[in-house]
Amino acid sequence: MKRLCLLIAGLLISTSVLADGCDNETTQAGLNECYGKEYKKQDELLNQTYGQAMKLATDAQKTQLKAAQNAWITYRYADCAFLSSGADGGSVAPLVHAQCMTDKTVERTELLKSTLHCDEGDVSCVFPPR
Repeated sequence: MKRLCLLIAGLLISTSVLADGCDNETTQAGLNECYGKEYKKQDELLNQTYGQAMKLATDAQKTQLKAAQNAWITYRYADCAFLSSGADGGSVAPLVHAQCMTDKTVERTELLKSTLHCDEGDVSCVFPPR
């Protein structure tokens, strides 16, 4: 129980930057809904970034990126199911799961964004300047 409380407290502290709009929520249901909306917002940003990468990709890269993205989605769901399993059955479970999904989605978005712009001469660049 102590571990669960520490986990929840840590997640709540780490979420304050991403979901500032949830500060006014006073019920667990309201917090759960708010953090769920934050996840959906971040997922939309990821989809936009993925679309930008697909536009720059060659046909071979499109196949690779699609496979990588599908594998990452499977990983994200499985990892967040595991990482939030300590809260299963509790009223805070949706919040904990949504925060995990949000964190991983933000990380993936930043990774994909980093592939979109490369310095001239960067031989490790995924999408060289055209």
